[in-house]
Amino acid sequence: MDLGVRWKLHGDGKTPAPGAVVRPDERLSWPRTVGLGAQHVVAMFGASFVAPVLMGLDPNLAIMMSGVATVIFLLATRGRVPSYLGCSLSFVGVAAVIRAQGGTSATVTGATLAVGVVLFLVGLAVQKFGARIIHAAMPPIVTGAVVMLIGFNLAPVTASTYWPQDQWTALLVMLFTGLAVVCLRGFWSRIAIFLGLLFGYGISWVFDRVFGKIHSVGGDGKLTDHWRLDLSGVSKADWIGLPHFHGPSFQWSAILVALPVVIALVAENAGHVKAVGEMTGEALDDKLGTAISADGVASMLSTAVGGPPNTTYSENIGVMAATRVYSTAAYWAAACFALLFGLCPKFGAIVAAIPGGVLGGITVILYGMIGLLGAQIWLNAKVDLRNPLNLVPAAAGIIIGVGNVSMKFTSNFSLSGIALGTLVVITGYHALRAFAPAHLKQQAPLLDEGTSSYDPDSPESPTTES
Repeated sequence: MDLGVRWKLHGDGKTPAPGAVVRPDERLSWPRTVGLGAQHVVAMFGASFVAPVLMGLDPNLAIMMSGVATVIFLLATRGRVPSYLGCSLSFVGVAAVIRAQGGTSATVTGATLAVGVVLFLVGLAVQKFGARIIHAAMPPIVTGAVVMLIGFNLAPVTASTYWPQDQWTALLVMLFTGLAVVCLRGFWSRIAIFLGLLFGYGISWVFDRVFGKIHSVGGDGKLTDHWRLDLSGVSKADWIGLPHFHGPSFQWSAILVALPVVIALVAENAGHVKAVGEMTGEALDDKLGTAISADGVASMLSTAVGGPPNTTYSENIGVMAATRVYSTAAYWAAACFALLFGLCPKFGAIVAAIPGGVLGGITVILYGMIGLLGAQIWLNAKVDLRNPLNLVPAAAGIIIGVGNVSMKFTSNFSLSGIALGTLVVITGYHALRAFAPAHLKQQAPLLDEGTSSYDPDSPESPTTES
């Protein structure tokens, strides 16, 4: 059985010829391949260790399981779809809602494990019936609205939790990160979040030296005098050790909050497969279901031991586009690096010491970008918001999701925020479509059976998020 772990040497294994492409089944020399793997690790770091911190999970375990998830994905796709799987930012809002309702880390991982199971089943369905079933149930108006309400639902977390801890550091980090995203080019723009974190560390250390302790609300929610950057835990941490494992706990209320993220994950995977297929010039439609299922399995395994769920990372697509090296050998090297980082508690202590004000400046951009990816889905699909069939369910669902509207059905069961907003968008769209006049339902098919490629200019093109 070909597992995609054999690579032909590209040329002399050194520098590819101008315009040449190193294909997924090829590699450069091993030292260069290892170097490319390290570059992929740096590219995924920004989001992959910020996300578990925001979710209240162990960043060491998150990094380690991202390496395991990447290996699972590469084996499942037989090395045809080069990709790195890291912690999904789409779950940050879900974790915040679950914790606000009194949930623990076990409750968060239990809910996200259930999402992994559903994602795996969706992947099997796509393998059986084709990608058209996804787009029939979740057309771009639905997908875009759900991604938008997931992102914007996070606004209160930034406003009430992170920003008040150090407003001036948050403002400076926000400005620096924004400049990095806009002004830097190529690979550097892809790690702008990571650079913003480094800047935040530095400015917090300077402010502590110049102004002393800050009097503000700390991470524990209490108003105290405290250092912005507290590295006391770093010196106490060991260099080598296992991360903290824990088992999941299942609660229906938490699972219902998390399930809507399946829509975002399907969109991410579809967009990733599309992008890789276009860059490598290989039709990968037959691998879409496999990619989705592999993501589901990897997420189930990660959450079963206390880690966060995973998804394909567009940051690493940027690295491939810049280097024109699509070798899956580089991703195997990146996965090995991630496993090593996961076994270093000192690294986790450094991540855990990120000041609240720094997270405030990062998340004010990051959460907004997640929400606006929903608008990008609409733009790519040329969704007509003048059509009330599109406008009404999206408008209602987004307001419910962002405003955290709640509906109580019984004394023990209620829906609110993300879960209720998603339910309104999906059921509202299909219910209204059933009764809408014919002229409101005239639109192009979304991804018909037999489509062998994606046209970025066509209304059926899905999109991805980082």
